[in-house]
Amino acid sequence: MTEGTTSAEGADTLTRLEQEGEIAADYLEGLLDIADLDGDIDMDVEADRASVSIISDTGSRDLQKLVGRDGEVLEALQELTRLAVHRETGDRSRLMLDIAGYRAQKRTELSELGAKAAAEVKSSGEPKRLKPMTPFERKVVHDAVKAAGLRSESEGEEPQRFVVVLPN
Repeated sequence: MTEGTTSAEGADTLTRLEQEGEIAADYLEGLLDIADLDGDIDMDVEADRASVSIISDTGSRDLQKLVGRDGEVLEALQELTRLAVHRETGDRSRLMLDIAGYRAQKRTELSELGAKAAAEVKSSGEPKRLKPMTPFERKVVHDAVKAAGLRSESEGEEPQRFVVVLPN
């Protein structure tokens, strides 16, 4: 809980996020049924946001269709799921969706990229511009750079927005 947050407020937030996860899970289960795809829904609350994952026990490649090239379909499904939650609750959702572990794997790769870029900037003393990324990808890189003791900024306009790692 954040400073100044009472336990009642924290419980209310947790209940609201769990409700978001349940609404999202219902929406996604309907989508899986329509698409005739097998998958299990896993819900959690991470970093003050609902987190929903679609996983498959069989390792089915069918779920890869829901990820798409470079996660494009996953991003679109996340936005549609957020809209479904918004329609039910009236509140904007920051829900995160992962399918077949794609986002978890991407988070690991991006953390390594951020750490590597920070090491290069520490060594050279020069800022380093990275390739354009989605908001999720930039957030992971910013967190990795901060953990390495440097700072970073996002520059540019969507969809060409990118991270610049800065020396101290």
